Amino acid sequence: MKNLGSMMKKAQEMQAKMQQMQAKMGETEVEGKAGAGLVSVTLNGKGELRKLKIDPSLIDPNEIEVLEDLIVAAHNDAKVKAETMMQDEMGKITAGLPLPPGMKLPF
Repeated sequence: MKNLGSMMKKAQEMQAKMQQMQAKMGETEVEGKAGAGLVSVTLNGKGELRKLKIDPSLIDPNEIEVLEDLIVAAHNDAKVKAETMMQDEMGKITAGLPLPPGMKLPF
């Protein structure tokens, strides 16, 4: 039973750390770029769009599909960065918790 109590205590500590990390991720921003930086997208760590910048040279009504594609590419770039940052933070939090092999958090 001592092992179970210790594990529960660590789980509670991890839960508190996760709440802190989620708050931090909401304030952290990552930037994704496309088209050699002509389009940039800024997301917070939760994946919410914060900023969109488009170089004026891209604004051509005849080339709107190119602009749309660059916006999507910049967003995807920022999203990958945000997800990587989240995984790194989760790894730090769960490092001391004895999880069975192959089990990852969040579930």
